This record gives sequence, C-alpha cells and structure tokens, in this order.
Amino acid sequence: MQKIIFLSLFIFSLVTKAQNLQVHYDFGTDRNHITTTFEMFKPDKLGSTFFFVDMDYSSNNVKGISLAYLEVARVLKTKKMPFGIHAEFNGGFGSYEKEGVNYSYTINNAALLGVDYTLTAKDFSKGISAKILYKYITDKHDASFQITTVWFLNFWKKKMTFKGFTDFWREDFDFNFDGKTDAKYVFLTEPQIWYHITNHFDVGGEIEFSNNFAGKSGFYTRPTFAVKWKF
Repeated sequence: MQKIIFLSLFIFSLVTKAQNLQVHYDFGTDRNHITTTFEMFKPDKLGSTFFFVDMDYSSNNVKGISLAYLEVARVLKTKKMPFGIHAEFNGGFGSYEKEGVNYSYTINNAALLGVDYTLTAKDFSKGISAKILYKYITDKHDASFQITTVWFLNFWKKKMTFKGFTDFWREDFDFNFDGKTDAKYVFLTEPQIWYHITNHFDVGGEIEFSNNFAGKSGFYTRPTFAVKWKF
C-alpha cells in the first residue's frame, strides 16, 4: 500500500506540471476503454527532459483506474557533444477482475542508459531521434537492450502534426505459464496524427502496432480516437 500511495503522489506531482493532456478512446478488439496521457517535453541548455503518465479506465472488468504507467527520461547533451547521454526509468501497476475477484500486478521496473542522436530542422518543423540503450528489467534481465526512434513532422502550414515512436527490446515472456519462454523480443510503435484546431486544442488519434506487448502474444493493431489540450 505504501508503494501505491508513493507512486500516486509522485504521478500527481508530475501531472501538475504536464505540458499536455490527451484523452484516448481505445477501440482495439481487446481494449474498448479510455486512456489518459499526461505528457511533458522540455528542452534546455543541457539537453531535454521527457515524461508521460498513462492511465487506463474501466478495462479488464475493473471499475475506475485499472492501470497506471510512468516513463521518465533525461537526455544530457551540450552543443559540443556529438551524441547525447540518455537515462530513463519505466514502471507501473495495474489490476483486473476475474470471476468476481480483483487481482493486482506490477509492471517490472526498468532502467535504461545509452546514447541518443537527434536531428532537427532549423525551423523545428521536423525532427528524428535514435537511441541505443542498455536495459535492466527488475526480476527479469540484468542486461538487456532497447532500440528506440522518435519522430515528428509539422505540415499543412503547421495545422497538422505526424509524430510517434518505435521501440524494439529484449524481454523473455512465458505466456502459457508453463515455465518455458514463449517469446524473447517486443516490438511497439505508436504513430499519431493531430489536427490543431486552436493553439491549445487538437483532435486526432494513434494506432498502436505491437508484437508480444502488454502480456499479449503475437501481433496486435489497436487504433484510438483522441483529443489533446496543450497547456
């Protein structure tokens, strides 16, 4: 309970400084629930800070918040450095109900460290970042890896934005709970498209393409419809 209270307070402290709030309706065949995303990206003279907090509502037969997930990343880079140094933490917890019984679970904490190379247009109309990371996953892998790309493109006189990320990492899964490894690698990409109605309000959505992700074996496609408020 103390861990849950601490994480809830930590999430609240981040949310109060969030740069944008997204509300997604996920209508994937195995989803059909609402997800909120609190997100911030802030560059500075020594690099950039990024975080997001995802919360799922009323999924897995749970009434209320059924999942909370956090990612925090920091890139250290000066003008004289050809590459940035990327450090990241991931973690969360969730719950589900089966046959009238409520169960809870944790998402294994993960710590990542590696290098980042970023290219951005002078007018900030587009950019791409590539990261090669060492990954430590609690109670799973002392030494794994993750390859990440992040991109954005503003077009149609800056009225629309295409952005997203792609992750590929090593993580063993036993989907059948028989003591055997059923999968060793995870692929996840979430391209988003946004139309900027005002300087603060966007409409759009994303499509999640994933393989062996979130406890599901195999490939899934999960689209969403979303609105975003930029603070």
